[in-house]
Amino acid sequence: QVQLVESGGGLVQPGGSLRLSCAASGSIFSINAMGWYRQAPGKERELVAAITSGGSTNYADSVKGRFTISRDNAKNTVYLQMNNLKFEDTAVYYCNARGWTTVRRFDSWGQGTQVTVSS
Repeated sequence: QVQLVESGGGLVQPGGSLRLSCAASGSIFSINAMGWYRQAPGKERELVAAITSGGSTNYADSVKGRFTISRDNAKNTVYLQMNNLKFEDTAVYYCNARGWTTVRRFDSWGQGTQVTVSS
């Protein structure tokens, strides 16, 4: 079993910045990809950004140029630096990790962290 623990959410004014962190723990053999998703009230969960073990990244068009995803493979941790935040970035942000434990494939989610952009 693989657990993901997120941190770093909060309340910020428009134009401000936040940094989210997500640490994976458990019987991890390898993590292929880690990513951040978000879900706003009344909307479906959507991909924000993802990063592979080799460092390839993918971003939603709405956050390109403002958000940066990075990871520390040695710590099994992924980060999301969010700059120039907008009202529409308000959502619960979820961390996701996919890979292999010592016995099987896993696809795990964190509990979510609230990001609220408000003046």
